[in-house]
Amino acid sequence: MDTSFWQIVALAIVQGIAEFLPISSSGHVVILATLMGATAEQFDVVELNIFLHLGTFCSIVAYYWREIIRLLTEDRRVVGLLVLGTIPAVAAALFLKATDLDHMLESPLVAAVCLLATGLMLLWTSRQTGGDADYRKLPWWQALAIGVAQAVAILPGISRSGTTIAAGLKTDLRPQQAATFSFLLALPAILGASTWEVIQRLRHEDAGPQLSLPELLGGAVIAAVVGYVSIALLVRVLEKKRLHYFAWWCFFAGGGMLIYLATR
Repeated sequence: MDTSFWQIVALAIVQGIAEFLPISSSGHVVILATLMGATAEQFDVVELNIFLHLGTFCSIVAYYWREIIRLLTEDRRVVGLLVLGTIPAVAAALFLKATDLDHMLESPLVAAVCLLATGLMLLWTSRQTGGDADYRKLPWWQALAIGVAQAVAILPGISRSGTTIAAGLKTDLRPQQAATFSFLLALPAILGASTWEVIQRLRHEDAGPQLSLPELLGGAVIAAVVGYVSIALLVRVLEKKRLHYFAWWCFFAGGGMLIYLATR
């Protein structure tokens, strides 16, 4: 399947919005691919994914550059917490690969059902006010628990930001602190996913590049700009304790896809 300019723009916008807002970027990519008459595998252009992930990575760095500098200086303990929190996601990915269950990651049915589950989880967060804890003082087991929540989000339709922020609120982190830890935890996850995609790309050296460098860079810039705005929006929504508002979009997208699959 050839990737047109507008498909690149659509994917970049979806990536920038859904990577950070609690509505699942992977679920929306699967749904978008289905609606455009392709499988997720056909829709998956490896080098474009790499650049889109690069764009969202830059969004986090641009928004949280002060916190990242502190990670390298006074907050080095947090680096260990982030590593610990990343282990469950790595284990989940390896498990799916080893058991050949990774085909579920391309299933529109799985994406639809998981979006409904994300909606229910977001409604649950309306009852979670959080506490006054600081992410820099998280006990190791709570960081691991947030990492387990991130691992569940490997399924399409389960929001990574939604699950990790919800888990952070459950550990009594302040809402903004939960968001900060969630997005810092995304850095190794995005870097790991991008590294894996680069390895996969290098294994298929005979397959020439499908997109030009300007197209790839354009997608990355769009994803970065949209991603930065999405982070700012999510932080503002969290401050107003309205994270559950996103549940209604998840119900709409997930329910709509179930109806589409049942009637096509």
